[in-house]
Amino acid sequence: MTKSDSPPVPSERRSAQLPEDAAQTLEHLLAARVSYRAFRAEPVPEETIRKILTTAQLTASWCNSQSWKVAITRGMGTDRLRNALHSAAISGTTEKPDFPFPREYRGVHRERRRESGFQLYNALGIERADRARQQEQALQNFNFFGAPHVAFIHTDEALGAYGAVDCGGYVSNFLTVAASHGIGTVAQAALAMYPTVVRRELDLSEDRSIVCGISFGYPDLDHPVNSYRTRRASDDEVVDWIDQ
Repeated sequence: MTKSDSPPVPSERRSAQLPEDAAQTLEHLLAARVSYRAFRAEPVPEETIRKILTTAQLTASWCNSQSWKVAITRGMGTDRLRNALHSAAISGTTEKPDFPFPREYRGVHRERRRESGFQLYNALGIERADRARQQEQALQNFNFFGAPHVAFIHTDEALGAYGAVDCGGYVSNFLTVAASHGIGTVAQAALAMYPTVVRRELDLSEDRSIVCGISFGYPDLDHPVNSYRTRRASDDEVVDWIDQ
């Protein structure tokens, strides 16, 4: 295909002049976004959800494959899915997730994970030896932490890791865009622990791989679980400069 034969670029995708405060605004949103684990009950207006979805759809993807699809619950749909997943979690049954969980967390990754967990327990006044309360808190994942909505992100199983990478980009953008609209979110790998239940309740075919769920709504800012903030590594901790 020659340059003259190339299809025109849609006007909404052409480069536009950035506002002067674009970098500052993005930095503010990324810094302000946190994972909320307690939500108010009132639903998010459909207009707001659609605005989040429209912007998140601009996510970059391999070969523009846009590998993600999204199922969003509301009202009775949220209640039905919450009941199904919570029942599966307390039943003691286990399933194999579509994407394997980490084999182990080691080194600095283990340290960061433990620090985050201890911050959560400290905020709730849960002692480190209190396994019962820790398990009780873990089960709140399957109650969506009281959120009125959950978005399930899934992809074509044939795309493998590349589909998952695309979905990861989409998830990150969904979280950030939601924050720009004053909507709280928490991305949950736990909700992918029962893919058979999710596919059944959302009427998804067997060739759809469940990546994760995102519980979202208006955060309960008075709840102690939403009071702590995790630390981010510095650039020097994660970046190696290769000059030669």
